[in-house]
Amino acid sequence: MRRAYVASLLTGLLTSSVATAEAPPQDPFLWLEEVQGEKALEWVRAQNARTLAVLEKDPRFETFHAQALELLTSTDRIPSPGFRAGGVDNFWQDRGNPRGIWRHTSLDGYTRAQTPWETVLDVDALAKAEKANWIWKGSNCLPPADQRCLVSLSNGGKDAVELREFDAAAKHFVEGGFQVPEGKLSASWLDLDTLLVGRDWGGDTLTESGYPFVLKRWKRGTPLSEAQESFRGERTDVSASPVLLRDADGALRAVLVNRAVTFFESEYYLLGDAAPVRLPFPRKSSLHAFVDGQVVFTIEEDWGRFKQGALLAYPLAALKADPAKAKPTLLFQPGARQAIESVAATRGQVLVSLYEDVKGALDVYTPGKNRWSRKRLALPKNASVAITVTSSSHDRFFVKSQGFLAPTSLWLADAKAGTVKKVKSLPARFDASKLQVDQSWAKSKDGTRIPYFLVRPKARKLDGTLPTLVYGYGGFQVSKPPVYLPEEGKLWMERGGAYVVANIRGGGEFGPRWHQAALREHRQRAFDDFAAVMEDLVRRKVSSPRHMGIYGRSNGGVLTSVAMTQRPDLFNAAVIESPLIDMMRYHLLPAGASWVGEFGNPEVPGDAAFISKYSAYQNLREGVRYPAPYITTNTKDDRVHPGHARKFAARLEAMGLPYLYYENTDGGHSNDSDPMLNARRWALHHVYLSRQLMD
Repeated sequence: MRRAYVASLLTGLLTSSVATAEAPPQDPFLWLEEVQGEKALEWVRAQNARTLAVLEKDPRFETFHAQALELLTSTDRIPSPGFRAGGVDNFWQDRGNPRGIWRHTSLDGYTRAQTPWETVLDVDALAKAEKANWIWKGSNCLPPADQRCLVSLSNGGKDAVELREFDAAAKHFVEGGFQVPEGKLSASWLDLDTLLVGRDWGGDTLTESGYPFVLKRWKRGTPLSEAQESFRGERTDVSASPVLLRDADGALRAVLVNRAVTFFESEYYLLGDAAPVRLPFPRKSSLHAFVDGQVVFTIEEDWGRFKQGALLAYPLAALKADPAKAKPTLLFQPGARQAIESVAATRGQVLVSLYEDVKGALDVYTPGKNRWSRKRLALPKNASVAITVTSSSHDRFFVKSQGFLAPTSLWLADAKAGTVKKVKSLPARFDASKLQVDQSWAKSKDGTRIPYFLVRPKARKLDGTLPTLVYGYGGFQVSKPPVYLPEEGKLWMERGGAYVVANIRGGGEFGPRWHQAALREHRQRAFDDFAAVMEDLVRRKVSSPRHMGIYGRSNGGVLTSVAMTQRPDLFNAAVIESPLIDMMRYHLLPAGASWVGEFGNPEVPGDAAFISKYSAYQNLREGVRYPAPYITTNTKDDRVHPGHARKFAARLEAMGLPYLYYENTDGGHSNDSDPMLNARRWALHHVYLSRQLMD
């Protein structure tokens, strides 16, 4: 529950023409923060024309584009499953259906080689009929029947959505049904005729981060404006969102509210007939599952006799009776080289995917009379293992495994029986026979050992000339384990390039401690770790600065832009995608305030002191020879403001420094709304990298 919630908070509120706070007079490029401003868009069009004249006219572009398009629209992909209505759902996109089809089949039908799909909703047809730029953002269906659903539709891929009630059995929107206008919102079913809704209710009911902090019960047949308030947080919070606890038969047992006081600190409240009751969870905790009457959660701080990273459970009955007297039970305490990645529940078991030295495993926990028992499932080793989907109505679930050279496999597991069976495999997307994977450790500036994975040609002599792309993220407790990367494999590694994933601090590879080691005033550690990995690659003669490039997106854009300003001597190419860069103003751009717990608050003098030391926008210097970066973003990115990328490019231009800039005008932050646009994106990336590192 918490991980999905945290993922949703990596979003932002952005209007078509954002009103920005007053900026220091020394910032000459503030006008580029006007997302749809005519002057800003004219600048974007000119930059795009300049960049495409270079990259699309490169003789490699057509080949790269065709290969990427084949990868992203191939019909032999694994259709990602979701349990609903006794069967399996999938959302499918290809060349004929770039906006996608919501479709359904039986579980038996899904496991067949040729799946008999039934279309539930054709988003391409809907967009055409309504003359709207609709992008699918998922559905939320009322259990146990799972036939009445809330469908989220986005205009052009933005995170802001419009909500509509949909009858999945009849395959049409419900006339006169629930409908919530576009915005950053949440809505959960309390029963068939009642929703719990968080949205902009007017009168400053959004937080400073742009999220709802007022939740209201909305009854069918009444105007949305007459919904009754159930919970109110504070405007200085990040958000307030519902957490519904249902039993195995779909019955609602409790309604909780997660009041996110900061990005990493929450207060949980129990809603009832009286005033909300605060529950005794520590502030740094994450609710994940509800099974057998137990609320299962992790803690991201030491708490009494329990250590940071532990998996615990509270009896719901005890929380309802007297929260102060409720006693939690320990399920699992990770060791120093372990970390819990995700937690989910089936009808009667708790699933825990974890990392051990950044390699995945999956354990099943079964509640007993006095303790929980544990069993490890027989899944591939030296790979990542991810829970794909579960259902509270039965004990079957899907899990994915993959490695850098091992194509993704989908397994159907039975948590109660402890069995797994491979049901689908992705065909090889590139020739991995000539590649090998190594895990190494670099020593960072403060002596901490930093793991990293290197995928490289087996036969290539290590003489410092291997074109090497180094990827990093280092934030928000997001882990980067071994994964199968068809685009990198086909467009980069198959052509002789090496690929590196740096597991730097700020991520979640070793749990909360690994993340918290690079928070706020300690952010420099993440940058030092990234540099240490590149230095180790040079020391081992894998590559050299002339042949080394870096890639990062979103929070990884902080990393790559800072690497460019702090250690331009280490590499010759930088793909800086959908980035945060102006860290002295990020909190003033919508959604930025929600990330103060990660980066600090530039309006606090002590925080401004350490942020200003690394913020790349302010730290570009005359007379320094920087690698020529490729900076790219999206006009409709309402998660990370496009002004960051625009202003960084404009400052490079004003200083007479080389760069390329490209801004896609559709698609949003995730870049997955349209496979056709995504294929072009990957082709542009790799033309640039090839020009910088292979020519």
